[in-house]
Amino acid sequence: MYLLQQLANALPVAALYAVLAFGYAIAFGVTRRVDLTYGALFAFAGQIFVLFADVGWNRLWLVLPACLALGAACSLAYTAGAGLLVGRVVMARLLSASPNAVIVAGLGVSLVLMETARLAAKTRSLWLPPFLNAPVTLWSERAADVSLTLIQLGNIAVMLAIVGLGALVLRFGRAGRLWRAVHDDPRAAELCGVDARSVFLGAYLVATLIAAVSGILATSYYGNMDFGAGLLFGLKVVMIAGIGGAGHPLRAAAGAALLGLAETLWSAFGPMAWRDPFVLTLLIVIIVVAGRGDRPVP
Repeated sequence: MYLLQQLANALPVAALYAVLAFGYAIAFGVTRRVDLTYGALFAFAGQIFVLFADVGWNRLWLVLPACLALGAACSLAYTAGAGLLVGRVVMARLLSASPNAVIVAGLGVSLVLMETARLAAKTRSLWLPPFLNAPVTLWSERAADVSLTLIQLGNIAVMLAIVGLGALVLRFGRAGRLWRAVHDDPRAAELCGVDARSVFLGAYLVATLIAAVSGILATSYYGNMDFGAGLLFGLKVVMIAGIGGAGHPLRAAAGAALLGLAETLWSAFGPMAWRDPFVLTLLIVIIVVAGRGDRPVP
């Protein structure tokens, strides 16, 4: 039963990694550049969510659902604005530059977002109160139950819906055809009348919104988003997406889900202090040995 419970615990982590990798692959598909900004936008969304939920509770005296709604709305607005600004002003101008330039720019943007959130919160570590934490029994045998909370099940459902809907749009929608055209060859797409710059900005904005929703959902469950999480998640998402192919959203999501399972099992049976080193080492080994990550365009 302990193993079954740990497998159930892996589902929220696997769903989170899958949706993050899916969103990152959408942006990477039109940039072909390693971008650390995506993880920073994810963390920034969670930090803004907590910050404005705190404002609604302590300054506006709103009830908890209204505080959460205020925090989510402000988080989506601020993160979408930040992502659109970064995409238009920074990343769009570096598409023809060296990949190293994008890495440096992404690191700089991550630091700006991280410090902006920290200063706005006055370096206070804000926490949400637990909510929707009633357990739902998935399997019962004798005195032992396998269960997840309502918020875990809700997060899983929303994240899987994002991946599923996004995959359908990319496969059958007009936006998906334009994305694939720019992904395959942006110059040829422009010769066929496709506005590659608009497709790039649209893909970057969609990826940003996926990161924002993921940050809100993750923070709702964990209750907090650390100020330094942007750098860690930026590096982790880049490597996670490379497992299944950073330019292939659905494959990237599947590979990320498997990594979430491995991370949870390590947390259950291995020392917690070595979890992140184990995950990063595993990512490096898989990417180097398998060689499945998409190479940036020189």
